[in-house]
Amino acid sequence: MTISRRDVLGPALVVIIFLIVGGSASLLLVTPSLRAPSEASYDATRLVLYYSTLPRLATAILAGAALALAGALFQQVLRNPLADPTTLGVSAGANLALVVASLFIPGLLGANRDLVALAGSAAAAAIVLSLGARRGFSPYSLVLSGLVLSLWCGGLSAILTYLNQRYLASLFIWGSGSLSQQSWVIPLSLFWKMAVVAVICALIVRPLSLLDLGDNSSASLGVRVGRLRVIAIGCAVALSAFVTSAIGVISFIGLVAPTLSRLSGARRPGQLIFWSPLIGGSLLFCADAVLQLVAGGLGDFLPTGAVTAIFGSPLLLALLPRLKIRHRIQQSAVWNRPRRSSTATSIVFVAVGLLLAVGVSMVVGRGIDGSLSILSGDVSSDILAIRAPKVFAALASGAMLAVAGSILQRLTGNEMSSPEVLGISAGSTFGVAIGLFAVAPGLFGQFTFAVAGAIGVLAVIFLSSRRSGFSPERVLLAGIALSAMVDAVVGVLSSTGDPRAALLMRWMSGSTYLVDGPTALAEMGIGIVLMTIAFFTRRWLDILPLGPSPTSAVGISLARSRLVLFALAGLMTGAATLTVGPLSFVGLMGPHLAREAGLTRALPQMIGAALIGGALMVVADFLGRTLVSPYQIPAGLVSAMIGAPFLMFMMRKRA
Repeated sequence: MTISRRDVLGPALVVIIFLIVGGSASLLLVTPSLRAPSEASYDATRLVLYYSTLPRLATAILAGAALALAGALFQQVLRNPLADPTTLGVSAGANLALVVASLFIPGLLGANRDLVALAGSAAAAAIVLSLGARRGFSPYSLVLSGLVLSLWCGGLSAILTYLNQRYLASLFIWGSGSLSQQSWVIPLSLFWKMAVVAVICALIVRPLSLLDLGDNSSASLGVRVGRLRVIAIGCAVALSAFVTSAIGVISFIGLVAPTLSRLSGARRPGQLIFWSPLIGGSLLFCADAVLQLVAGGLGDFLPTGAVTAIFGSPLLLALLPRLKIRHRIQQSAVWNRPRRSSTATSIVFVAVGLLLAVGVSMVVGRGIDGSLSILSGDVSSDILAIRAPKVFAALASGAMLAVAGSILQRLTGNEMSSPEVLGISAGSTFGVAIGLFAVAPGLFGQFTFAVAGAIGVLAVIFLSSRRSGFSPERVLLAGIALSAMVDAVVGVLSSTGDPRAALLMRWMSGSTYLVDGPTALAEMGIGIVLMTIAFFTRRWLDILPLGPSPTSAVGISLARSRLVLFALAGLMTGAATLTVGPLSFVGLMGPHLAREAGLTRALPQMIGAALIGGALMVVADFLGRTLVSPYQIPAGLVSAMIGAPFLMFMMRKRA
């Protein structure tokens, strides 16, 4: 097979552009140090250049290349264009392992930090792949499992950091990807580890290329498919673990670098594996050099991983309409599952569970001696007046997120769509962060900013996916990109040292601690109004999943109905995020559990999802209040801890 000039010139041009920009920024950065006169044997400026600036640039190139190679291996061996260390949960697993070891077994970090990270990455990969194997390694199951696991690991890391701020506060910037260096130890260590993995990858390039023929055809040509997959995935997991152990989580490089390689002309697997590390290394080098030049003295305190996402997300969104995904993600038949019981019986059963959860949460709590006790005595009314607003605010927020998730899943035909996964909750967080740092608004102002951020993210997803007919893979990719970009901006704001950043971090965790009566009444009122409007759109939601032609044939305006439903989802997400934060996970789990209960039509599914979502948040608020009393774990984080394992267990049961 001949290689066209575009196959080589396109990727090479991308690498050259990133190197020129990054090299120019680096030259401007180091020139003052080179020109500084040396009047003594001890020259602090040159020492900083040789032992901090240059090792940092070398680390950026090596880490970017490693993550890009890991992403290319994952995408090729799993035949999934959305696979990378972030979307598969591998980086999050390594980060959680390092956080747990730092807190409980610090001696392990001194013995071998890489082994701790490798164990976390391997465990995460094993969980995701075991779930995906039951569904034929479909891209849907793999990415959904990875996102669920990433959210769970991130939530648990946040809980540990929240409860042990004195010990783990320094991990915040590192966990977001810090390239700050004080010697050549880390880049030299990364270099020889990458060299070993690169040799293994070079030996398996040809067999990997044969995987495009299919498992049977590859096996007939002498390829041991199972062993090849294990070796390739092992290499990708090792690369991700080494980078996370050295510098923290650098997101998005493993996804955007192979994408740029394909778009610039690298079509064959061998070309993809060759060019992706070069593009990834030059991209991270460029981003970090520009960061140091622009930030000046603050460059060491800004998380490079967050800044990389700010660079990479708009680039991927701009290139998304041109992306031709060879292995398309197929829609799952999620709307026609056989009913196990009648609709009324399922709704009544779920409603009884919700009432039980509300009752227990209202009257049960920790007593003075720390034991669980039922509310009684003269102070019962005072305690109830404090506790009830939190319970009902959690109930309303969980119900709104679950209904928003139901709307988004039916609207896009994508069972992974939810406010959390598509970045809509992150958009609400971004809006509140801007409002908090700019004008310090009250409750109504926060709601306005949150809704504006959510609708802004929805608008970008709508515009970037409209040409493809809202195909699931493009909607998901746009959501991942926007979520990474928004989280990165919030991370940069939080790392500035502004006192308001602590308030933002507490709010992002989803705590109902500061909710009072008026706030709860406002949340309940907004929820009732918006969910009632959503219930009246049941006819649209039943017909839209059938496709554009049937929708137009029955007189429904496709553009208007989509616009209204997107706006409803944005309004509910903005209102709910104010109380439970962006990590609640209810928007993904509520609709799934409603379908498992046999609620397949639009109205019963939304009602069931609202009841399940509200119950889940009430239970999460109760557990957060009682598990580690007198400390209180935010309800949003607790719901993620409950929801993720339960959903993964249900995915494992489904064939």
